[in-house]
Formats: sequence, structure tokens, C-alpha cells
Amino acid sequence: MTKRKILITGGAGFIGSHVVRLFVNKYPDYTVVNLDKLTYAGNLENLRDIEKKPNYHFEKGDILDVEFLFEVFKKYDIDGVIHLAAESHVDRSLHNPTEFAETNILGTLNLLRAAQASWTNGYEGKVFYHISTDEVYGSADHGGFFTETTPIDPRSPYSASKASSDHFVSAFHNSFKLPTRISRCSNNYGPFHFPEKLIPLMINNILNNKPLPVYGKGENIRDWLFVEDHARAIDSIFHFGKTGEVYNIGGNNEWRNIDLVNFLCHTMDKKLGREEGTSAKLITYVKDRLGHDLRYAIDASKLTAETGWRPQVTFEEGLEKTVDWYLANEGWLKNVTSGDYLKYYTKMYQA
Repeated sequence: MTKRKILITGGAGFIGSHVVRLFVNKYPDYTVVNLDKLTYAGNLENLRDIEKKPNYHFEKGDILDVEFLFEVFKKYDIDGVIHLAAESHVDRSLHNPTEFAETNILGTLNLLRAAQASWTNGYEGKVFYHISTDEVYGSADHGGFFTETTPIDPRSPYSASKASSDHFVSAFHNSFKLPTRISRCSNNYGPFHFPEKLIPLMINNILNNKPLPVYGKGENIRDWLFVEDHARAIDSIFHFGKTGEVYNIGGNNEWRNIDLVNFLCHTMDKKLGREEGTSAKLITYVKDRLGHDLRYAIDASKLTAETGWRPQVTFEEGLEKTVDWYLANEGWLKNVTSGDYLKYYTKMYQA
């Protein structure tokens, strides 16, 4: 392996921390630079196990700060970017779309400019890899699966901001020949997930005997992927993906929200020694979200054909691992939910 210098943005977040950990441990000759603003969802506790590794470095900063980005590229002689830093929650994007546009669009554009300006000796061996979402495709209401050629049709401010950033990445490849790659993944779950998202929110609320808010009738369908499988897919695309290409990443694992919540309630009752059905009594149906896509479904066959990647963890195995982790790390959970953010988030469900 060539000794690479990789910048991973958003590396203290949920998915980012798993990617950082994988690269630091798997490639000891690489220099891995974690750049994170450390907002509410970014937590260096996620990386305590690798923070003293000699090939790991942390830089606190904002991707909206262009001068800072230029300094980081120069300081570490960065030759590869894995860009995960983003505002990533649909509900919050409905309340503050400007914040999502600034971070997800302008932040990505700043990174593209920094890479372009820093790689003046040519693009050979360079990689700019942008992590996107399957939500840019809109809703697969009428069956079928999203492929890489499915038309972009975002339905929320969040997905619109990600779709725009995707277009900027493609434009820099087409206009300036910047060596880019894009991946679009289905819903992730696993350890270190901030409890604004469905699965960790439900786990936290079950632990505290709080209502389990389910939008509408709970009939919306999502394709779920264990976060460590996503990290391995990112590894495969970074090293073996083709320049200028888009890759879908999915678990081929569709669940209706209400079925997932009921399964999670069943699992938590067993783990906590509660009578079967105790947690399910906490389920509360709330007003459906604006612009709520009915179904996401990913076709990841292109990635499998080109790199050999495929999911290794079944949903049942992954969910049990996830529940076990949260039960073993209640201190982490209490720490990240101790501020005002979760109170604000709960109010959004009740609005």
C-alpha cells in the first residue's frame, strides 16, 4: 500500500468515527486526519480507543472556513479526501434549511476548491470522495430500487442540499477533471449513533420509559445497513472505485418503521428482563412529517460487481449488537442527551 495522507471530514460523528477507526487500524502506514467542528453530533468520545495511535490526527474546524481548509491540506500534504461532514437530519432541515444549505453545499464547495488548489502537481493518485445519501432520489413509492441512474428528485431541504453538493462534486470532475467519487447509502444504524435518529431514539426512550413517537401510521419503509458494513463499503470505493463514478450502498433489508419499532421493543424487553409487550405500550403515533418519503430501496449491485463488497451483518445481528452497545454504554448515552438539544428535538415531535 502507498503511504497515503487522508482527510476525513466529520470524523467525530456517527458514520465518520467508524470510518476513521477502520482506516486508522487497517492502514497503520496511512496518515489519517479527522476534521470535525464538534457540533452536538460530533463527539471525540467516539474515538477514545484510537486517539493515541501514531497515524491519527485531529483538527477542530469548520468546512465553511476556506483558509483553515487550505492550511490543513498544506500541513498534512493531503492526497485523499473522504467527505462526511454534513448537517444530516430531515426534521431539523425543515426548521432551518439555511443551515443545511450553508454546511452541505458551501462546505462541500470549499473542500472542492481546497483540493483543486492544493493538488497543483497533478491529480495522479488523488481521490476526492463525497459521501451522499439515497434520499437525493426521492421516494420509491411504486416499487423497484434506486440505481445510480435513477433521476435525482429530492423532497426535503436536507436531501436538496445533498443533491446540490453531489452536483457540485460532479461538476468539478467534469469541468476540472478533479478525481471524484460519490456514494449514496441507505439508513445506517449501530454504536455511537446520536439519539435524534429512529433506532437510538427508541432505545433511549425505552430505557427511560418515555413515549416512542412514530410518524403517521408507521408505514414508511427504509433499507437498513449496519454502520460497520458502510465503513467497509467506503473503504472499498476509496481504494477500488472508478473516478467520476457514483455508487449506491444498501443493505437489501427493508423494514416498515412500525415493524422495526415493534422488533426493537421485543429485543429491549428481553435484554432488560421486562415482560413481553411492556415497551410496545410506549408506542405513540404522531402527526406525519412534512414531505415524508414513503420508501427508500437501494440496488447496490454495481458496487458488489466492481469491488466485491456486500453486507456481512444481518439486521437481527446488527440490531442486537446495537442494543448491547447502548446498554453497556449508558454513560455515553446520558452524556450526549444531557444538554438542551434533545429537549428541543422532543418538542419538534410534539408540534
